[in-house]
Amino acid sequence: MTFRLLAALLLTGLATVAGAPPAAAQQAAAQSQAGSGNEACLRCHGSTRFELTRPDGSLRSLSVPKEQFEHSVHGKAGIQCVMCHQEQADLPHKTFAKNASEWRLGIPNICANCHADKRDQWAKSVHGQEIAKGNSAAAVCSDCHSAHSIEPAAEGSTALAITRNCGNCHVDSLESYTNTFHGKVSRLGFAYTAKCADCHGSHDILRTANPQSRVHPNNRLETCQMCHVNATPGFVSFQPHATNDNLARYPHTWIASRFMLGLLGGTFAFFWTHTLLWFYREWRERQKFAATPHVRAPRSLGAAATAEAASRHAHADEKHVLRWPAGWRLAHLVFALSLMVLTFTGMTIFHADTTWAPIVSQALGGPAVTGYVHRIAAVIFAAVFIGHLVYVGYRIARNWRNFRWFGPTSLIPNLQDLKDIVAMFTWFFGRGPRPVFDRYTYWEKFDYWAPFWGVTIIGVSGAMLWFPEITAAYLPGWVFNVAAIAHGEEAVLAAGFLFTVHFFNNHFRPDKFPLDVVMFTGSMPLEEFKREHTLEYERLVAEGRLKDYLVEPPSPAMTIGSKILGFTLIAVGLILLFLVTIGFVERGLAG
Repeated sequence: MTFRLLAALLLTGLATVAGAPPAAAQQAAAQSQAGSGNEACLRCHGSTRFELTRPDGSLRSLSVPKEQFEHSVHGKAGIQCVMCHQEQADLPHKTFAKNASEWRLGIPNICANCHADKRDQWAKSVHGQEIAKGNSAAAVCSDCHSAHSIEPAAEGSTALAITRNCGNCHVDSLESYTNTFHGKVSRLGFAYTAKCADCHGSHDILRTANPQSRVHPNNRLETCQMCHVNATPGFVSFQPHATNDNLARYPHTWIASRFMLGLLGGTFAFFWTHTLLWFYREWRERQKFAATPHVRAPRSLGAAATAEAASRHAHADEKHVLRWPAGWRLAHLVFALSLMVLTFTGMTIFHADTTWAPIVSQALGGPAVTGYVHRIAAVIFAAVFIGHLVYVGYRIARNWRNFRWFGPTSLIPNLQDLKDIVAMFTWFFGRGPRPVFDRYTYWEKFDYWAPFWGVTIIGVSGAMLWFPEITAAYLPGWVFNVAAIAHGEEAVLAAGFLFTVHFFNNHFRPDKFPLDVVMFTGSMPLEEFKREHTLEYERLVAEGRLKDYLVEPPSPAMTIGSKILGFTLIAVGLILLFLVTIGFVERGLAG
């Protein structure tokens, strides 16, 4: 007993020298008298099965993981259990734990033994006021900081943990926050973005309607300017907690989300149905006519052209037809590469709540680096698109008098394309022959014009999000909510279409599987050209111009290189498609 008393006096003296409150020092001494400090407590509470049966028969866990506490800021500082659990200093306990509500109401006063200034701030907050009214559901210290695994508040991991803890009570607000850019960065595990406490405060949180609240309409601009120095009044109408399912409160996001969902649903419903029917019909005909081409042979060329064609193209099997010049092929390659980089970096942010996104984000160097790469790819993507527009404009201006806006060599959709779609579906269901096509098929025209819509939506919305201060100077803040929806959903539409429908049309259908290299070599065999673009072949022969398009087959090295490049791009595209699909599956399971 004498030894324990001396140890108690020594602990009391050390605690006093260290600046600990007298009450805490006394309790540390009391626990020393009781046995061996925290080790004595953890002999029971360290067990994962240590539980208390409540009066209603339910179980309350009294377990405290030893390593969790030892690695906490309190554990590292040598804080004794009884400095918080003062009434349990005696071993064995002479008093039993209070009921949960009563215990929660007293937690702030316990923490005040060391953190009196924080307790005083908290007492004036909305949480403190509710506790004072006896509302035990209101947040106390341990709800935000945890009970036994408290970490220094200045650490990023702590700030992220506290943000997640806010969602224990404010479920809807956390969910809506995580759908914003700030929230997605947080979900990726990075703290250098606006979190709950940055806007609402930490210990001094007030209701939004309170004129002293940081998020009161009169104070929001000042709060936003803590990060966005050049923020304008347009920022205050941004809705950080807007949802897509409340038309009355958030009409802009409701309308935008419904429109984008309708666009995605309609586009995928039509083209995936088109893909499945095409695959079935082409596969069946290949099964039926395994030894011969299943596409209809070209129509009669006419008596006048037949003899000339026969003499001129006696060696046609050895020739290829130039389909895409070098400039088009280079633009396609750069367009494809930049789009894949955009998809990879963009989907990492868009699907920040998936298992793979934080891993990718860490590998890329974090959301900031990912954002830089994304924007560089966007500039390259836009440059190719704008360059194409300049080229087309130049061609039109140079040939203004003779330029044909419509006709077989034009990419502008016309009535014949509609007839071809009807004929194609008629063939799908075995009610007619497969239609023959001219220079551009209707699906190729769609592939060409879809980027005009997609680049406009993605590009404009992306620029608005890239330069928020400029955007808010001219537009209300709710446009950021709409822009985020449009940017993300249109990107999903583009990626999903390209890596499923476009890949099928050009590579995966039975006639093309596993790869068509025409966009890499620039030419295609004459026989294939006759099957795929029958009407153009007939017209060129009849006009005597086919010879102008005949080229030598690509060299073996060119062919092999094109196949390697093609398979690589397809593999990357399918991996991206897989990641995007995982994101939607995990989101659906979480919802």
